[in-house]
Amino acid sequence: MTEKTTGVADALDALDAIYRTESRRIFATLVRLLGDFDRAEEALHDAFRAALEQWPREGVPANPRAWLVSAGRFKSIDGIRRQARFTAWDDATAHTDTLADPAPAWHEADPDAEALEDDRLRLVFTCCHPALAPDAQVALTLREVCGLATEEIARAFLVPAPTIAQRIVRAKARIRDAGIPYQVPGLAELPERLDAVLRVVYLVFNEGYAASSGESVTRADLSAEAIRLGRLVAELLPDPEALGLLALMLLHDARRAARTSAQGELVLLNVQDRSLWHRGQIGEGAALVERALLSRRFGPYTLQAAIAAVHAEAPEAVDTDWPQIVGLYDVLLRLDPSPVAELNRAAAVAMRDGPAAGLALIDALLARGELAQYHLAHGARAELCRRLGRTEDAREAYLQALSLVRQQPERQFLERQLASLPDTKNF
Repeated sequence: MTEKTTGVADALDALDAIYRTESRRIFATLVRLLGDFDRAEEALHDAFRAALEQWPREGVPANPRAWLVSAGRFKSIDGIRRQARFTAWDDATAHTDTLADPAPAWHEADPDAEALEDDRLRLVFTCCHPALAPDAQVALTLREVCGLATEEIARAFLVPAPTIAQRIVRAKARIRDAGIPYQVPGLAELPERLDAVLRVVYLVFNEGYAASSGESVTRADLSAEAIRLGRLVAELLPDPEALGLLALMLLHDARRAARTSAQGELVLLNVQDRSLWHRGQIGEGAALVERALLSRRFGPYTLQAAIAAVHAEAPEAVDTDWPQIVGLYDVLLRLDPSPVAELNRAAAVAMRDGPAAGLALIDALLARGELAQYHLAHGARAELCRRLGRTEDAREAYLQALSLVRQQPERQFLERQLASLPDTKNF
């Protein structure tokens, strides 16, 4: 391979890596500079197209993100001006004056300055403005800030993809028509805006911690981004629930290395190698939980984090304090009832009181219909039936779970569990 060919390959590899890790940050900055979602999206694509043409020839710039931001912004302004030539020049000047924020001198400014780093947080609060419906706030942020596909967001909401697409389109139109500012709100407005922001961060982390589909159990990029956003929110407003959510994410993410085998297979909590758990994250998460609980103003995120902390404190699975976990779920359900929390409580009851007690709760939950399309509910039922020796019921539940699962490692795990059942025809 010639030196020139190697240089081209390196430039393309660098561009691909930057797109995967930095594109949404670049997009957020372009929204601030250009003042419009669609204009920023077009500018983002123009910038990467320009890089695809120039970087293999000229080399990767010293500050790739700054280069892309600058290229995107000026290509957008050039486009506005070209379009405006069909009208009066004064109109063109007026149009470019509407851009949200003057462009910094990127060749002089520090591309890692605080204003640039906080752009995604500004964008989160813009997407979570109270003028938007709550579901639209979350859908828009997941799409525009975090880059999730519409189909991924739809699975998180358990609704059809066209519904999510309509919510996003309407929300963007509302932001444009109402002139919603691109900024972090003042301290007086922060509390009422915090719930939607925390919900967004939580859903992003969930998609990263347990990917809704695909070849991998986790998506480390999304989890890392959610934790980064969670830290920014907690620093900006150290509300107990902001601390609780950050703790919850840290405690769950601490188990990442143990959740899959070397072959990428799913490893359940009770058989994970706990020496692989990240003790630094566990220590930080546990301290945040304690701080949030001591405030006596905690909510659902803090309670979920407390449950995760109980798991993290057990040296081995057999040492888990299941009565305490069930008690925490009882408090959680009184504060924030949900069928998924009921399912998790049922699994904890099965560990405390035996599989029959847990199965009765899961059967009652499934009979209500709210989790009929949730593969984990059927998978949990299958496991308890297996433990009780109800092989055909377990087989039926595993097959139902397999018909609903979208993630390949989970599918493989369920297939192994199904294959391990004894063949009752031989008895």
